[in-house]
Amino acid sequence: MAECERGYLQMDDQENRPIFVVGDDSTFNQLYMQESHEDIAAITVGVCAMAKKCNSKPMLEILQRLELFEHIKTLVFEEDVILYQPIEDWPVVDVLISFFSQGFPLDKAIEYKNLRKPYIVNDLEAQKILLDRRQVNEKLEAEGIIHPRYAILNREGNGTAKCQYTDAEDCIEVNGVVFHKPFVEKPVSAEDHNVYIYFPVAAGGGSQRLFRKVGPRSSAYYQVNRVRQSGSYIYEDFMPTDGTDVKVYTVGPDYAHAEARKSPALDGKVERDKDGKEVRFPVILSAKEKLLARKVCQAFKQNVCGFDLLRASGKSYVCDVNGFSFVKNSIKYYDDCAKILGMELRTVVAVIRHGDRTPKQKMKMEVKHKKFFDLFKKYDGYRSGHLKLKKPKQLQEVLDIARFLLSEHQASSDPEIAEKKAKLQQLKVVLEMYGHFSGINRKVQLKYQPYGHPKKSSSEEDLSEEIEQCSFDDCDNCDNNDYPRKPSLLLIVKWGGELTPAGKIQAEDLGKAFRTLYPGGQGQFETPGLGFLRLHSTFRHDLKIYASDEGRVQMTAAAFAKVKVIDILQGFVINIRNIDFEKNPLYN
Repeated sequence: MAECERGYLQMDDQENRPIFVVGDDSTFNQLYMQESHEDIAAITVGVCAMAKKCNSKPMLEILQRLELFEHIKTLVFEEDVILYQPIEDWPVVDVLISFFSQGFPLDKAIEYKNLRKPYIVNDLEAQKILLDRRQVNEKLEAEGIIHPRYAILNREGNGTAKCQYTDAEDCIEVNGVVFHKPFVEKPVSAEDHNVYIYFPVAAGGGSQRLFRKVGPRSSAYYQVNRVRQSGSYIYEDFMPTDGTDVKVYTVGPDYAHAEARKSPALDGKVERDKDGKEVRFPVILSAKEKLLARKVCQAFKQNVCGFDLLRASGKSYVCDVNGFSFVKNSIKYYDDCAKILGMELRTVVAVIRHGDRTPKQKMKMEVKHKKFFDLFKKYDGYRSGHLKLKKPKQLQEVLDIARFLLSEHQASSDPEIAEKKAKLQQLKVVLEMYGHFSGINRKVQLKYQPYGHPKKSSSEEDLSEEIEQCSFDDCDNCDNNDYPRKPSLLLIVKWGGELTPAGKIQAEDLGKAFRTLYPGGQGQFETPGLGFLRLHSTFRHDLKIYASDEGRVQMTAAAFAKVKVIDILQGFVINIRNIDFEKNPLYN
């Protein structure tokens, strides 16, 4: 259905052709909105995971926010259905959020995905890679994602190593790769969290054994200094950090939330807040770390993904990829995650006209002096037949010509100059306004007229900004015998149309409102750092503002982007083209 003057087009169901229906704009809008509302069906987002995960606080917080979307409804699969019902009896959904945890039938979920073909948030087949640390490291290496140096020791069921392996007091050699203590020993199964760190004898020997948090502890020290002799393990270099681990959580490739916690490799004591939660601190990721987050998300095909970063020796290493993970306690993260999953921002395009302005003014005059023709030729005006002069240097040249022609000697010797003296004085006054040229509040146009300018009344001149040219291919047939035959230039000077104080306030207020449109701002004009201003720090987006070469448009764009630029933007990138900030009065 398309809008037309005083009516609208719609398809005739019986004749299958468009017909015009008479009606005003409000009639069209009502019908369009009604049709659009009815055409949008609700999207069912299914969550297929173990009950413990579905009932966790982060999941409930995010699902509650997804429910706020008008056309989204959520459906959590019951655990009994997942475990005991055939996939044909599972609910049918449009979008599937499904992830592995202990006891979850991953292969069964893959069969359901192949049967119903919903949109998958986290790839299910790729989750099998996450269950084996060997495959995780191989994927990191294949994708060029920086990670600690490692070697794999595979053993048979009887404990016999399937590769070259030697064990000394302070080092171990696996397939020719030597690891000096301290080094890290990880089980190949990602579900086994018993990671050991072995120390050299010179540092006291022994090992720090990491495990899943139990009460106030996450690791313990043992005097045992010899590596485990049964099972398959990955050995890695120990990375000397500042005593913290960085946990990164992605929601799609363009969003990453990061937190730091006390490393369990220190003394094993878990620091908790007054609510009993592990103490974590917000972390700002560097540009390289954001790129690492993007690569991890895409390499493992997990939009919602958690992984560990180790910052050591000026570099950041990915040491573990956990797959589907939520931040434990962050309202900001819950808001962001729900918005991205429900209505991801692709782009915002706003076309904004200039603000309130003073009246535009214009003066035209025909000029034939050689200095004007020299100026026209200098800036290659003959190529297109017209020339626009806005740069300070160009306007200064026009002003110099006007001053020269108005000089006492020149005015007395040239009758044409005497005839146009009033207009030349007006040109001079306009160009001398403000005391300097900024290039955004005045402009001069020159148009070539090979047979001069036809005489018209003043009222005719004011009808149009553009003067039609006569080709005069057959001038003998022209009835206007008095028409001047010598070429001339039509000079048009324009000024005025400047942004008023009210227009400046309008643009600034609009800029404030625009910054809070994106989720997180909620229209709170006085709250810095929210809405669009958060895109630079949490998303990989920049705001770009483009302005035409019209002065009033550039001034409006400058006012729109001005509001506390230094205090609020905090690294937010704004490109405003064609604006001279040094001479712009809004920034002085």
